[in-house]
Amino acid sequence: MKSITAIVQNDDANKLISALRENGFSSTKMSSTGGFLSSGNTTIISLVDDDKVDEEIDIIRKICQTKKKITAAIPPSSFSTVGGYLPQTIEVTVGGAVVFVTNVERFEKI
Repeated sequence: MKSITAIVQNDDANKLISALRENGFSSTKMSSTGGFLSSGNTTIISLVDDDKVDEEIDIIRKICQTKKKITAAIPPSSFSTVGGYLPQTIEVTVGGAVVFVTNVERFEKI
């Protein structure tokens, strides 16, 4: 048995959980916060049989696509005394998923 931990964007979380459920996978959802852009993330944990790992990862890959987002550039350092800073916008890639697959030695549902 394997534990799959997927860290995904909040925007993808509910759609992913629904797709997992429709395909017979159960999961647990936890809120988390990412470091980049301090954006909200969701951590989804699922236990699966060894032979189902690739199937679940394929679902995660299908739902959690990367996307382009326009955001304000990080302001200059605080030592700058020039007033009137106008933030510039930049395009960044967000989304996707970070997935960890780990062995489970023991599992009990109580």
